[in-house]
Amino acid sequence: MVGMENFNGLSKLSWQASEYLYKEKTADWYWIVGIITVSVALIAIILNNVIFAILIIVSSFTLSLFASKKPAIIDIEISNHGVTVGKTHYVYKDLDSFWVETRENYPKILIKSKKVLMPYIIIFIENFSSEEVRDELLKYLPEEEHIEPFLEKLLLYLGF
Repeated sequence: MVGMENFNGLSKLSWQASEYLYKEKTADWYWIVGIITVSVALIAIILNNVIFAILIIVSSFTLSLFASKKPAIIDIEISNHGVTVGKTHYVYKDLDSFWVETRENYPKILIKSKKVLMPYIIIFIENFSSEEVRDELLKYLPEEEHIEPFLEKLLLYLGF
């Protein structure tokens, strides 16, 4: 579903996109994660830190389960009320600025939030013009160049 509606000067832009980028995992990927997990857990046990070893094993297992899960297709909406991503609505007063990143293979919106624990909201643009998205967001938020957080890029590179 892709669309742009305009009612009495109030506009709304909506589309569907993947929740996050997904990379198919090979058996080698799981072997590497398992070997690293066992190695770090053994080092923790040698250093008499059994609780940390258990934490590493449980965390690695949980992270591997999450990494193997395929992303859901979510609804994205930009309106005069705010930005809605799936079931979460962000009002403009809680948002600082935005940047539409088109230099990479997957165009995306980086929205800087005023909340400390969630500084950036990353939204993928699929089947829609990034210029239209940019023009719509300019009505409500200032444009400021943002760089995707390093941890986000690292996890994507590692296949998480």
